Amino acid sequence: MAGEGELGERLRQLPAGAAVALKLDPTTYADSYVLALNAVMRDVGGEADAHTIYVSVTNPAALVWSIAQALDVPGEKLSFVDAISHIMMEYRNPLPNATYIESPRMLENIMLRVEYLLRKHPGTKNIVIFDSINSLAIHNSTEILSEFLHILLNNLKSRGVLSILLATADESDTPIDRLLTLVSDETIIVRARETSQ
Repeated sequence: MAGEGELGERLRQLPAGAAVALKLDPTTYADSYVLALNAVMRDVGGEADAHTIYVSVTNPAALVWSIAQALDVPGEKLSFVDAISHIMMEYRNPLPNATYIESPRMLENIMLRVEYLLRKHPGTKNIVIFDSINSLAIHNSTEILSEFLHILLNNLKSRGVLSILLATADESDTPIDRLLTLVSDETIIVRARETSQ
């Protein structure tokens, strides 16, 4: 389990090309989500020659962009592949650093856009965040999602790209949990400190 201050350090120690499942504690989900973004986008993604690609399936890119700005993440270090804004009808003001896909079911398009952004932002410390595996599983069958992640993550691993798979830490031994176990090198439970009222 990783809390504030620990997560960024644990991610920095991972070998190049690692695939990591960050399971966000549902009892502190919002705070755990911000903690994970802070560790990935600011602590690790803020390093020299780093660039983060955020694949947005749960939260629209505009929302994640506003969180990134609040965390002081430099804009030039962040790009988005947004697969949720169209179906949420949140496409009025597209971001200049985002590419938009009509549906989370268009997995091949997501793969192609990630590939394009990796070529556009070559670096030695690239990061790809998937938000979230739970949402991808709602829109795609487990078999198709498993094949997609296997192909994409192996490609990212061969290029030394750090892959972060966000998920909700529900009960163990669910289809999503088994899938994450198959495709991830490491699993970290992220739990923010609960604040007393």
